[in-house]
Amino acid sequence: MYKYLFFIFFATGFQSCYSQQEDNITGDEEKIINQSFTNTNFHDVGNYVSPKGKKVKNIILMIGDGMGTTQVQAGFTANKGQLNIQNCPVTGYAKTSASDNYITDSAAAGTAFACGVKTYNGAIGVDHEGTSVETILESAIRHNMKTGLVATCRITHATPASFIAHQVSRNMYEEIAEDFLKTPIDLFIGGGRENFDNRKDNKNLLNELSSNGYTVVTSTDSLEFVSSGKLAGLIHKGDQPRVSEGRGEMLGIATRKALELLDNENGFFLMIEGSQIDWGGHDNRTDYVVEEMLDFDKAIGQVLEFAAKDEQTLVIITADHETGGLAIINGSTESGTVEGAFSTRGHTSVMVPVYAFGPSSELFQGVYENNQIYHKMITAIGF
Repeated sequence: MYKYLFFIFFATGFQSCYSQQEDNITGDEEKIINQSFTNTNFHDVGNYVSPKGKKVKNIILMIGDGMGTTQVQAGFTANKGQLNIQNCPVTGYAKTSASDNYITDSAAAGTAFACGVKTYNGAIGVDHEGTSVETILESAIRHNMKTGLVATCRITHATPASFIAHQVSRNMYEEIAEDFLKTPIDLFIGGGRENFDNRKDNKNLLNELSSNGYTVVTSTDSLEFVSSGKLAGLIHKGDQPRVSEGRGEMLGIATRKALELLDNENGFFLMIEGSQIDWGGHDNRTDYVVEEMLDFDKAIGQVLEFAAKDEQTLVIITADHETGGLAIINGSTESGTVEGAFSTRGHTSVMVPVYAFGPSSELFQGVYENNQIYHKMITAIGF
C-alpha cells in the first residue's frame, strides 16, 4: 500500500475573505476545522447546447481529482449558483474501489479510466498482476488520432501517467518520464520537469524530446508561441503551485492550446486533469478546494464551447475519487460563501459524479464501476 503525500499550503486564496474555527474533539482525534470561504472572483458561465445524432470524432476526458458531488456544490455556491458543468445534459455515478482496496488512489482509478481494468492502488497502466494493458490514448494513436494530456500537477503524476506509462508503482517518476518517449503522444502540458532533466541516471530527456520533434517549453507564457507540431510543456520543475500562488491561468491557456493543436480531420483524444481539487481536500482547506474547482470549471467552459461548435466531440467530466469527506454545513449563493467541514485528510469511497456532453453522451447514464468509463468511450469512438 502506498501512503498519501499531504501537501500543506497556507495562502488564503484569490481576492477572498477567509475565516476558520475549530471544533474540539475529545481524546487523540484530530481537530476538525470548519472553514467559511467567500469568493469575490466570479467567472462567467456559458450556455452550450449538446449536439445529438453525430458520429464521435474526438473524445475529451476531464478529471477533477478528488471532485465529489460536494466539491461541485461548493463551486456552484461560490460562483453564485452557476457552473459551466451544468450544461451537461447527461449525468451518472461511478463506483471507485480499487481491486485491492475499498478506497482507491489516483493511480488505480486513472488506470481504470485509461485501460478499462480494475487494479491495485499505486498501479500505472498495469492490471492487478502487474501486466501492461494498452491505454485508450495508445489505442487512439493506433487509429491515427492525435493525443494529449494536460494536468495542473506533475505530468508524471498518477492520473496523467496512467494514460501513457506502464509501471508497477506511481512513485517511479523517472521511469514514467521515460515512457513519454516510448509513445508518440502529440502534446503534454504539466509540471515535473525535474523527472526529465534532473535524473539519477543523468539522462536529459528534454534533449531526446527535442530530437523526437517536440517543441519543449518551460513556462506558461511560452505555450502561446507554439502554433504547430508536437509540444512538450514542462512548465514547472516539480509540482505546480495552486492557482492563487503563482499558477494563474495555466489550465485555461493549456486547454486552449491543446484544442488548437490537436484538432484535425482524424480526431483526437485529450485528457485534462484539474489535479489540485484533491490537494485542497487533503489539506482540509475549503478555500483551496473552491478555487481549484472554479479553475477547473473555467476549463470545462472552454471545452464545452469547442464541443458545441464542433458537434463531433464527446466530453466526459468525472473524478477519480472524492477527497476529504467534505460536507457543506452552510453557504450562500447570493454572496458566494461556502462553509465546509471535512471528515478525513484522505480519500473516501463515495461514488463520484459523471457528466457527459455531445454525441453518445447517453452511454454515461446510470450507476457503474469506474472502469466502465473506458469501455463506454471505446464504444462511442468505435474502436
